[in-house]
Amino acid sequence: MNIAELISWADDSSLHILVAALISILLALLVHRISSTIVLRMTRTMPVTDVVARHCRAPALLLLPLIALQAVWQVAPNTFPLIAGVRHANVLLLLTTLTWLGLRVARGLAQGVVRLHPVDVEDNLQARRIHTQTRMLARTAMFIVLLTGLALMLMTFPEARQFGASLLASAGVVGIVAGIAARPVFSNLIAGLQIALAQPFRIDDVLIIQGEWGRVEEITGTYVVLKIWDERRLIIPLQWFIENPFQNWTRSNAQIIGTVFVWVDYRMPLAPLREAAQRACEAAPEWDKRLCLLQLVEAGERSMQLRVLVTSANSSLNWDLRCKVREALIDFMQRDYPQHLPLMRAELAEIKAAIATAPPHGLQGSQGSQADPIGPVPKG
Repeated sequence: MNIAELISWADDSSLHILVAALISILLALLVHRISSTIVLRMTRTMPVTDVVARHCRAPALLLLPLIALQAVWQVAPNTFPLIAGVRHANVLLLLTTLTWLGLRVARGLAQGVVRLHPVDVEDNLQARRIHTQTRMLARTAMFIVLLTGLALMLMTFPEARQFGASLLASAGVVGIVAGIAARPVFSNLIAGLQIALAQPFRIDDVLIIQGEWGRVEEITGTYVVLKIWDERRLIIPLQWFIENPFQNWTRSNAQIIGTVFVWVDYRMPLAPLREAAQRACEAAPEWDKRLCLLQLVEAGERSMQLRVLVTSANSSLNWDLRCKVREALIDFMQRDYPQHLPLMRAELAEIKAAIATAPPHGLQGSQGSQADPIGPVPKG
């Protein structure tokens, strides 16, 4: 290459565009480095903002160079090689990065708010409420951001615009088909918003669903994970909670009243049993000292049913307390009142009548025997 060709190549506008693109990338990276350092220092004392800033570092590292390149491609002449494809590719990358940034912002906000309200405290009702609302709203926002980003990327293609126009022209049939196909998705989305706002349950709430006792372990955008007491997991769609009733044992607080049923004989005195129940509650660390009450609740034909009401700070402790009280009462009756356990009584009226009318038996001479049930044997 001689000097004339070198000067001609240097004067080429394509080279100017490439150099401008390279310089814009370097400047964008420098701006990102300086701005991220400043932002992280400023947000050290702001937990939520700090988490969001750290989540946005990676998308911003890609976003700033793409914005700079977009400005370069827009001023580039149309004679630049493949300029139309380069512009379109840059727009797609820019929309993808903006979608990624929106997802990271939503996730960072959710994590920041969750960290401000830990649930590993004794009174975590407010924290669990905030956790549930934050996670549900964050997932809804992420779904909307992702859907919007995909729609914007599709609209950059002329074919997609024509397809959208044809959809609008035949909106009747297509709308019905799309509505039926997307009904589960949108019903779960709406159910998630209802649960986030109304909060019939929260993270770590104790629920009874289809006879299963468990804690809410996770709430996603489409289903809820219930951790059963035996380590199983019950997966329930969000829409199910809107359409079906269920029990929430920790809706307003975790305190709960448990019941212990005991059947005893009618001759059993109740005062000793009340004292035994009180002693069992006082000896159990699971009892919160609110209530320990023994009552007779049913009188059957063979025995009477006693009910002991005991209270605890939560359902797990109450289960252990009920087991201890039940064991203590049974042990007390076996030891001190074994004769008053439930019995089955039978009255043989005919035998009693025969015995009452029969002649007395006993000693009738030396030939008779007291042990002989039929009396003395007469002499021959």
